[in-house]
Amino acid sequence: MKKLLLTLTAVSALSLAANAQTSKGTFLVGGSVSYEGTTIKDSDAKNNSFAIVPQLGYFVADNIAVGTGIGYNWAETESDAGVKNTNNAFQLAPFGRIYSQNDGPVKFYGQLSVPMSWGTTKVDGDKTGTTAKYGVELAPGLAFFPTSNIGIDFRVKGLYFNSNNTEPTGGEKTTVSTYGLNASSLTPTVGVTFHF
Repeated sequence: MKKLLLTLTAVSALSLAANAQTSKGTFLVGGSVSYEGTTIKDSDAKNNSFAIVPQLGYFVADNIAVGTGIGYNWAETESDAGVKNTNNAFQLAPFGRIYSQNDGPVKFYGQLSVPMSWGTTKVDGDKTGTTAKYGVELAPGLAFFPTSNIGIDFRVKGLYFNSNNTEPTGGEKTTVSTYGLNASSLTPTVGVTFHF
């Protein structure tokens, strides 16, 4: 009987914690950090990239959060001949997220985001052009709340459209659009969010 009472108490506490985390007036803090490097054996060619995008959201109603991510990304490619191509960009990604209204430590959600970035391209330190990227993504996800302040998110890319604009200095602007549906459950994005 004691074990049953303790189990019911623990389940109740987790249910209350999950509901408190997505209630009106609370904050959601998260983001992403990435680094990738590539080298080629017997070659001086290499690639490095870095991105950081902190994210802040606010629950305007129970289970409905709005917010934005603001960040920076940098990428550099160096050829065998020693020529360095560098890309720098400022990122902005407003989002809206709706959680399911069920009780318990697990909630499904849908997130609509509008990622944007503006940057410059350089070759050996000399500016060669500008870039602008605009997109929209609708992604499904699952959040698990092990404590009252931590959520573990599992999300797939979902439905997306991106428009990448490149304008060389003194040249003609080029626009490349990509779109698709990526809902592979084998390659989800995993993240941690903090709720206050």
